[in-house]
Amino acid sequence: MKEASGELNMTAITILAIAAVGAFFYLVIWPGLRNNIERSQQCSSAVCGVCTNGKQTCSYTNKDGKIVTDLECPCKEEIHGPQ
Repeated sequence: MKEASGELNMTAITILAIAAVGAFFYLVIWPGLRNNIERSQQCSSAVCGVCTNGKQTCSYTNKDGKIVTDLECPCKEEIHGPQ
């Protein structure tokens, strides 16, 4: 009987540990990843100006149809090479 309760306790601890790791990922890591993915997508479809110091100011049209002009992206030449 002691072995069965020990296994049950270990199963409960394992489930709680998996839930804690999942909550940490969802609450701490995922927002940063999501922002980076969205920004990367915006930069890839943006119209950009002159490259200075590895960065360029770009503009894009958001999903509401408004033009956003304060997006800072890495120079496209550095990402894709000279075109």
